[in-house]
Amino acid sequence: MIKTFLIERRSWILVFLFQQCFILLIAYIDSAIPFKPVLYIVYLSLIMFTIFVVIRCHKETKFYKSLEEWENNLDVTSINDPESPFETIIERSITGQTKQLKQTASQNRLMLENEKDELMAWIHEVKTPLTAMHLIIERMEDQSFKSSLSYEWLRIHLLLDQQLHQKRISFIENDLSLETIQLKSLIFKEIRDLQSWCIQKGIGFDIQLETAEVLSDAKWLSFIIRQLLTNAIKYSETSDIVIKSYEQNDRTHLEVKDFGRGIDPKDISRIFDKGFTSTTKHHDHASTGMGLYLAKKAAKPLLIHMNVHSTPNMGTSFTLTFPKRNEFVNIISV
Repeated sequence: MIKTFLIERRSWILVFLFQQCFILLIAYIDSAIPFKPVLYIVYLSLIMFTIFVVIRCHKETKFYKSLEEWENNLDVTSINDPESPFETIIERSITGQTKQLKQTASQNRLMLENEKDELMAWIHEVKTPLTAMHLIIERMEDQSFKSSLSYEWLRIHLLLDQQLHQKRISFIENDLSLETIQLKSLIFKEIRDLQSWCIQKGIGFDIQLETAEVLSDAKWLSFIIRQLLTNAIKYSETSDIVIKSYEQNDRTHLEVKDFGRGIDPKDISRIFDKGFTSTTKHHDHASTGMGLYLAKKAAKPLLIHMNVHSTPNMGTSFTLTFPKRNEFVNIISV
């Protein structure tokens, strides 16, 4: 900050030094003016000017230091009070702009909350006719037609479910309820919901649950597993999906493995990015690029680590590593 102050005031400093040099030059040229007294006066002037610069540096940089340390978080209370007209102008400008930004941010936040509430209300309203449609489909006798409608109904249901969880995920910490979950019942429920899709694609399941239960949030764990299963079904054809759980290093692991088209190695690091679909099958319009992104985001507050291994044309394996029980203290304390 001292260097900045000297650069800012360099014109004044240079004018003063030029003035002192000019006085010495006049005294040196003009023999009528005694040189030594003038030199002494210039020496005293330099000392006084140096003291003046030091005092002004401390006084003027105090305000600008507070600006430099300001985190720009719309809180102007950390900025020092102005002590000069120019500092007052700056302080007024910052305060005015900050007030306007706060008002705009508040209005945008309110609009966003209203839109989110309206969308969630709409999703819940749409679920009613969807439920009625599902009951009608179940009573149909034409099995081929019934299978096609069930698949399309399931797609709509999964998209609405994904949209609903996407809106809820911003306040997931307030929605957690930790309990002991039976993996078998949870996984079987998700498989039953996806049954029509699996039948259409000729996909079966090989379930090997060495560890029967985990401690987590049932609703959000169901959502994560649902995204992994839909992802495995989407990219598989006439093959089994292996689901197994086991203990390793005092942690429970749940693996979902398919034998589908796999993931290109260059895409592995990006599959959890928002909106990313694929570089090899970029024309695939069935993928939204949101499922794995939301699953990863939901897993974070649950302290679940997601790991993926994939070989092109051989299949993909997603592994959920659950935390130890004592680590849930971090969740409860949030």
